Amino acid sequence: MTLTLEVPEAFMKALGATPADAAAEVRLVAAMKLHEIGRLSSAAAAQFAGLSRVEFLNKLGKYGVPAFQMAPEELEEDVTNALRDVRRDG
Repeated sequence: MTLTLEVPEAFMKALGATPADAAAEVRLVAAMKLHEIGRLSSAAAAQFAGLSRVEFLNKLGKYGVPAFQMAPEELEEDVTNALRDVRRDG
């Protein structure tokens, strides 16, 4: 499927030197945002952006986008469970 997006000429310089560069940047940013809000998995977002999953995860770090979304309560529960397992097994 093809999606056409009209971009004013003034924005092309900010997006990239060529229309292909601009398209790649827009795909990447859209993929990162869709992943960040939970609409796409990292694998699906990477595919959308035209990158490998590893490359996509590296780009997330470069742009300061969290690779994993976890509520504070979920993190606390995971830490509690991990500590319990370490104490039990240790």
